[in-house]
Parts: sequence; structure tokens; C-alpha cells
Amino acid sequence: MSLRVFWAATLLAASAALHGTQLALVPAAQAQAGAQYSAADFAALPTLESPELSPDGTKIAAQLAVRGEQYLAIIPIGGGSPSIIPLEENDLLWIDWVNEDWLVAGIGGEAAFGRYGVSYITRAVGLKADGTKSVPLLTRSRQVGRYADNVIWIAHDGTPRVRLAMQRAQYLHEPGFWPEVLEFNVSTGRSRLIVSGREGIFDWITDGDGNVRVGVGNFDGQYRILYRGSDSDGWRELADQEVAYRESVAKPDLFLDDGTVLSLTAGPDGIRRLYRYDLETMSLGEPLYQSEGHDIGSYRTNAAQNKLIGVSYLDQGSTIQWLDSSLAEIQREVRERINGGDASIISYSDDYGRAIIKVGSNDSPGAYFLYDRASGGMNLIAYGNPKIQLARLNPVSTVHYAARDGLPIEAVLTLPKGKSENLPLVVMPHGGPDARDYEHYDWWAQFVASRGYAVIQPNYRGSSGYGRAFSVAGDGEWGRKMQDDLDDAVAYLAEQGIADPGRVCIVGGSYGGYAALRGAQRNPEIYRCAVSFAGVSDMNAMLAHDKRFLSNQFTDWLSNQAPDLSDISPINFASDFRVPVLLVHGKKDLRLPESQSSRMAEKLRAANKDVIYIEQPEGDHHFTREADRVEFLEALEKFLLEHNPPN
Repeated sequence: MSLRVFWAATLLAASAALHGTQLALVPAAQAQAGAQYSAADFAALPTLESPELSPDGTKIAAQLAVRGEQYLAIIPIGGGSPSIIPLEENDLLWIDWVNEDWLVAGIGGEAAFGRYGVSYITRAVGLKADGTKSVPLLTRSRQVGRYADNVIWIAHDGTPRVRLAMQRAQYLHEPGFWPEVLEFNVSTGRSRLIVSGREGIFDWITDGDGNVRVGVGNFDGQYRILYRGSDSDGWRELADQEVAYRESVAKPDLFLDDGTVLSLTAGPDGIRRLYRYDLETMSLGEPLYQSEGHDIGSYRTNAAQNKLIGVSYLDQGSTIQWLDSSLAEIQREVRERINGGDASIISYSDDYGRAIIKVGSNDSPGAYFLYDRASGGMNLIAYGNPKIQLARLNPVSTVHYAARDGLPIEAVLTLPKGKSENLPLVVMPHGGPDARDYEHYDWWAQFVASRGYAVIQPNYRGSSGYGRAFSVAGDGEWGRKMQDDLDDAVAYLAEQGIADPGRVCIVGGSYGGYAALRGAQRNPEIYRCAVSFAGVSDMNAMLAHDKRFLSNQFTDWLSNQAPDLSDISPINFASDFRVPVLLVHGKKDLRLPESQSSRMAEKLRAANKDVIYIEQPEGDHHFTREADRVEFLEALEKFLLEHNPPN
């Protein structure tokens, strides 16, 4: 059976339409929610991820799971054969519609890169919506690094034009290190230079007509901002000043059609808000949108990129405040039709006549629906998890506690359904570490809770979204106070009677995997076992692999924060481990070398410690293969059952 036939037979045939009736998310049948689901059920890849409607609402572009593998799919609405494009060994980083016939996408993967050997390289490609053609953009040089291919403007006149900011070299003093702006015709790959790279400038900002108006960069503590009125004007320097790490300078970010200019920046208290910006005085006006105690994360604009239609932020969950009346009305209507969950607008056509709606809750993987404004109908597109569908599993809430030095910490708590006292506990720190957890469906946490464990996911100091002061509190505290925050979560839950402090394990991935190893090495009196997926064991080796590791942007910043990374690297202290360790790592992890886990396993074995190492030959850093997810959850369940049984 071909992939196209498989898609049609397994997904579109299951579509159902709702017209005015309520959609209910239903509790799982058994008292201990999720116990009837296997590890393979929890590990099922989302049928669809990151769906995006085309401008006229007739097609959907998304990452599609078929037979446990991920593909890029462009799906016509109302019939017709979808275009399914294999990703092979590449990551799909982002995708944008350019017009009805063309998209532009960013992909990443390992490739030979001159004298630097094998590097993780990102590149932009134009894709024809019928799947018949792909067009590499900027083929004269491979792009590398953080600023490799940033879409800063898409034409809104129907032509297949985009403007990309592109960095084409990895190291300072090489041609192409400072990003330049080029305009591409994505259907042909032809380009023209709009702005040459300028020293110190990493990000470029356009207005709705595509004029490159602002350049901004923070390099080794020197913050620089350039401004001009249009592409034909000369540049004016707004700022060229020294700043502290993580400190920013207000700049124009969004140019509205009525002449208003907005800036998304941190206020005096370090919390990021959306402000009015005065171009005459080059200064901030009053804040227009803010969230108490949390950063505004981003904003949404219309297709012409000249009207503000929404702002988004993370408080206890993911929140979008819609400012456009049509989208606000759609949001209100679909929420009224959901019983036992919530509904969020994910994507929409240019005229807001159609929208993709995510229906779910923090304890359910939910589903995607296509909402049609004219008819009021909602058609099922795909389930977030085809095995669990709309079942509600284990309850999720947000808790607050004080770290031992008094710093307030917010954490996400998942409990096995129907149980809340004297539970075995799994501490699950997030990756990053410049990231955060919030209330949403988390397949790791839900699986572990379904097996009878409480799961706590602390937003330790250094986590993002709580303002500059909270981020800075984590500087130099990797493996130190950041670990204290995790340990203090155990003490808090024990005081509340929720967790049994004698039955605790720590489980994490990426930086969370490092925290799990560090916890086992530093505090074996707290943890009975540790599980690290793709975790860092050797800080110095990781920094040699990626100079931007631990958010290192300044030449001397990291060495000043932590002069000796070796003393917080678990690999150097194998003899300290007194609890069993499970290590899992993908051989094809393009972000964090598999050697971080294999060498840790070697060190632990040499010290006669209890360690299991599972190498996943086709595995990557993001669990894009269902088989790897299943293997991990089954190994995790067996390991926890042996070393920290729930009963």
C-alpha cells in the first residue's frame, strides 16, 4: 500500500463533522487513568504535527506520521491526493506558506562542511505544493549556525517571494559570518541581495512591505541597533553600547499600517511586555500588553504583516489573546462547544474563513479539527495520539514552592488518577536549560503517572518565561543551585504528604538528562535511580562540540560563570554513583553527540556501577521514530519497576 493510500485509508476516512453539537473529552475508563494503555500506545507518534493552513484555506501543510516514520505532507481539503515528502535523515525545522502553490521550509541535518568535518547544517528550500519540485535556496554556500535561514518577510501579492536573513559561515572573520538579507523567488531559486552583512548585526526586521528597517545584534556584550525608513534610505545607528548578559535594549519590532510602532522588550523589572515605540525619541511608550509575572513570548500579525492580531505567553498553560474580532469570535465559539477540555486556534486562512483548531487538555492528547466559519462545521483532521484519542488521563496542576534560598519556583505536577498521598515520585527536569514546562499533554509524564507515580516538573532557576532576573539566577549554577531546586521539590511534596521521600527517581532528557546524572552522582541519598535520555555527562566536551552550549554568547562569559566545568561533569565522578542508572541515546543525534552517553556508560562500568546503556542506531535527539519511543518507554517502565516499584 502506498503512503498516499495509507493516509487516505487511515485518517481521512475517520473524519467526522460537528455542527453546533458539543464535543466531549472523556475520562479513561479505569480508575487509574491510562493503565489500560501500553507503552506503545503512549509512544505513538502524533498523526499530525504543526499543521498550517494555506492562505486560501484549501490545503494543509504538516508533519505527518505514517508507519512510525515522519514525513512532510501537503494535504488538499475536500479530496485529492496528498503530497508526501520523506524527511529521511533531516529535521523539519519550520515551514511557511508563500502562496497557494509554494512553500518555504527549513531543514537541518549532518553534512560534510569543508575543513570543519561533519557539522549540523541548516538550509532553506522552496517546495511546490503538489510535491513535484523542491528548490534549494542559496546553493552557492551551505548555511550553518543559529541565524542560518530566518524568514523575515513573505510577499502578500501572490508572487512566490520571500526575504531571508542568512548566515553562511560558522566562525568570526569568515566571509558570510554576519547575516545578510536576500530576496528569493522560491519557485526558481533566483535571489537578489537586499542588505549586506554588517558587523555586530545578527537579526533583521522588515515592515509589512518588506523594507528592511531594523538590524540588531548582541555580540560579546556590545549591543548594536541600526534603523532606516525604507530600503532606499541610509542606516542610522540607534544604539552601540555595552550591556550585561541577557540584558536587551528596546528596538522597533513591528510596524503597523496606521504608523504605530511596537517593541517586544523587557521593562525595568526584567519582564518582557509589548510596548508602543516612539520613533521620534527612539524610546518606549506605555506597555500595551503584558502578563503578570510572565514574559510575553510572541505576537501574531495578519498576512500583510502590518496589523497586530494576537499576543501569546505562557502562564500556567499556553495562552493566546486574540485582538482581531473575527479570531476572538472563532475562539469563543469553539470553546463553547468543548466539554471537559479546551480549544485553541492553531492556524487560519488569510480571510479567517477557515481555521485549524486543537482540541485537548493538559491530560489528553486531543485532536485537530478544521473549522469552517460559513457552515459552523468542525471536521476531524487527526488525533494527537491515534491510540488514546480524546481520553482524559491523569490530572495535571501547577504548584509553587520556595527553594532553600527563598527563590519562588513554579512546577507542573501530574498525579496518577485517584491518588494523591504518599506516592512514589519521579522528578522530571526539562531540557534547555533555557526553556520551561507548563500545563499541557506530556507523553513522558502521562506514561509515568499511569504506572502509579507522581511526576514533578520544576521550572528551576534559569528557566525561561519568568523575566531576566529569574534567568540570570541560573547563570553559573548548572549542577549546583539548579539541582538544589530539583531536590527542594522532593522536600516540598514530602511535606505536603503527596510523595514518599524514600521512593524517588529522577528522569530527564538533554539538559534534563544531565540533571538526572548529576542528581544521581551528587545526591544519591535522595534518588533511588536515574534515567538520562540524550543527556550531557561531560560539560567541556559538549562546549567543544557546540560553542553556544549553555547559552554561551560572549567570549569570556561562560569561563567567568564557571571557570571549571569539569567539577560539575558527572563523567568525572563515576565512583560517586551509588544508584542504578539507565542511559539511552540515539546514534544519529545531530544536536548532542552519542558519545556523551556511551563514554559515561564506560566510566560507570569501569567503576563497577549498576548501569544499563541502550544505543538506538537510528535514533535522533527528538524521538521522531516511533520504534525509538516505544523502546525507551518500555525500558523506562522496566527500570522504574525494578528500582522504585510503585507498590
